[in-house]
Amino acid sequence: MNAGLREKALRLLARRDHSRAELVRKLGEDGNEDELASLLTRFEECGLLSDTRFAEQFVSARSQRFGTRRLQHELKLRGVPEDASSAALASVEQDEVTRARAVWARKFDAVPHDAKSWARQARFLQSRGFSADSIHKVLRERPEQDE
Repeated sequence: MNAGLREKALRLLARRDHSRAELVRKLGEDGNEDELASLLTRFEECGLLSDTRFAEQFVSARSQRFGTRRLQHELKLRGVPEDASSAALASVEQDEVTRARAVWARKFDAVPHDAKSWARQARFLQSRGFSADSIHKVLRERPEQDE
């Protein structure tokens, strides 16, 4: 087995968790497909590589800033399988309105007073990946309704 490939993979995993697809992309030029597949399978068996663990850490680190849709999209871009991303996202889907309200409160100091400011605030939350339902709840509710 290519020792250089193994060392580079271990260096990457020492910095942070990666998905299997990310490692394939980063290590693709350093070895052939069979070597790489064999190495990554061995890493998975040893517990050094886990798409599920990667997805959980990714969602945990970014869930306070982004909505479920954006997290799901970014996990897909990183090659995380659907079952692993669904399991990781299940833990944050219930509190999306709360997270959206917190993101909104950090950015804006007042509820929208006209259609233009409402649209601007809605676009901001939408760009962060929050659902339309969550956006409507945040922008239509008043903070005193929570108490």
